Amino acid sequence: MRQLNELTALVNAQQAQLSKLLREQYVAGNEDRIKLLLSGDNPNRINRELQYMGYVSQAQAKLIETLRANLQAIRSNKADTQNAKFELEEIAQEEKEQKQVLEKEKARRSTLLAQLSTKLNSQRKEAGRIEQDQQRLSALVDKLAQIIEQQKKAEAEAREKRRQEQLAKARAEREKRLAEQRARAAEAAKAGKPAPKMPDPADAIDDDEPPKTASLGRNDTLPELQQDNFGKPFASLRGQLRLPVRGDLTAKFGSRHGDGPTSRGLFIRAAEGAEVRAVAAGRVVFADWLRGFGNLIIVDHGNQYMTIYGNNQSVLKRAGDLVKAGEGIATAGNSGGNEQSGLYFEMRHQGRAFDPLGWVTTR
Repeated sequence: MRQLNELTALVNAQQAQLSKLLREQYVAGNEDRIKLLLSGDNPNRINRELQYMGYVSQAQAKLIETLRANLQAIRSNKADTQNAKFELEEIAQEEKEQKQVLEKEKARRSTLLAQLSTKLNSQRKEAGRIEQDQQRLSALVDKLAQIIEQQKKAEAEAREKRRQEQLAKARAEREKRLAEQRARAAEAAKAGKPAPKMPDPADAIDDDEPPKTASLGRNDTLPELQQDNFGKPFASLRGQLRLPVRGDLTAKFGSRHGDGPTSRGLFIRAAEGAEVRAVAAGRVVFADWLRGFGNLIIVDHGNQYMTIYGNNQSVLKRAGDLVKAGEGIATAGNSGGNEQSGLYFEMRHQGRAFDPLGWVTTR
């Protein structure tokens, strides 16, 4: 812009100078050269004057050429200035558009960050909820194990009490028979008859065992619960069990979902209503709804082994029911709040969860 101003000032000065020369030449006319030649003056002076006029004409021509060049420079400068102006306008428009894009991107990122923040908070809450659910289940398993042990202890005490009662009853009956025999012997002695044979002391009843006749026709105890399909301890079934429902395994033992705690069981995706079967024989110790696990059923297999079946659509057994291996006990669903329909399956020993995949076979 500064160069354009300088060129414009120079052109204005040159135009003024050229105008002055043209006016002077116009006033003088083209007769100066002719008058000079016809004046009869000294030829040397005439030659000098003609040379001066030639110099003036050359200067005028040069001035005109310079003026033309400067005018062309001005036109070029104006064109360049206009092009530069267009380029600057385009750059400004691009910057404006880029700014708008950046503002949109900034707004999008802000929205995304807000969504991520909300999602992270939700995941943290979900992780905390899952941890609480797992703690709730562990507390339930521990409580059930305690109840089972108390029941076993109570049953053992009841059996011992019945045994002691049977022994006491047998002793009382024997004492009664001995007293009757002594009385008959005393009456026979008074009547001069031979005394009846008294029981041999070797036939006395052992206080540690009830008499064989004491339990005839009576059974006060139920058979012990079989530990597995074939009467073996549950631990011996390792590697022989099958998963309780047909479906796709979508979560393994020890896997982690987001920031949540590690899974203590398996999740098997299955259609709603799919049959869930007991992996081994046992007794149902829990069949109810539990927060985080929905309709839940727990089977005790003895020796502190338990299997846990959650997220069921419905449970088909009640607490206290005996179940056989392979017997239907529930139907798969999503009652635990899981997005997918299926079964949550755990195995525990002494209250601790372990990987079921190390105990099952797919053959």
